[in-house]
Amino acid sequence: MEYLNPDPSEIDRSLARRLKALRTQRGWSLDQLAGDSGVSRATLSRLENADVSATAQVLGRIAAAYGLSISRLIALAEEGFQAHLAAADQPVWRDPDSGFVRRTVSPPDRPLSGEVVAGELPADARIAYDRPPRPGLEHHLWLQEGALTVTLGAVDHTLSPGDCLRYRLFGTSAFETPATAGARYLLFIV
Repeated sequence: MEYLNPDPSEIDRSLARRLKALRTQRGWSLDQLAGDSGVSRATLSRLENADVSATAQVLGRIAAAYGLSISRLIALAEEGFQAHLAAADQPVWRDPDSGFVRRTVSPPDRPLSGEVVAGELPADARIAYDRPPRPGLEHHLWLQEGALTVTLGAVDHTLSPGDCLRYRLFGTSAFETPATAGARYLLFIV
C-alpha cells in the first residue's frame, strides 16, 4: 500500500534519491526490481519521485531485494558518520498504514555493523514481512512496554515487558499487538 505524499519530508526526498541511486547503480530496471521485490513498477516509480510514502511492508520488500535491512536502507539516505547522535538527530519514520513509529537510535554505517531501532506499535496493529533483508540476520528484541507477539515462520512468540527474543531471521516475520495494548521495544540488529 502507498500513501500520496503532497508535501514530502526531507527523509522522504532523500530516501527517494537513494532508492533510485541503488537501482541504477545495480543496472536494474523498474521491472526487474518489481519482480524481485513484489512491489509494483508504478509504486516503485512513485517512491523514487517522492510522490508517495511507503509502508513498512513495502520498504521491507524493497530492502530485502537489495539484501539490506530497513535501517540500513534509511541510513544510506542519510549523509556522513556521527559518533554521537543526539535524540533530535535520530531519524524517525512513521508507517502511515499501521501507525508504527521507527526511531533509528543507532543507525548502521560503513565503520559499524550493528544497529539499534526503537519501535512503537499502537494497539491492534500488525506488520508482516515476506522475507528477511538478508537470510540469517541476527535480531535481539527487548520489549520495554506493552504486549507484542512476534511470529517467525509459523512460530508465535508472545512477549511481556522485560522479555527478550533472540533469533536469526530466515523466513517470514510479523509483529502484532493486541487490541488492548500497544508495544514499545528496542531491536538490536547485527
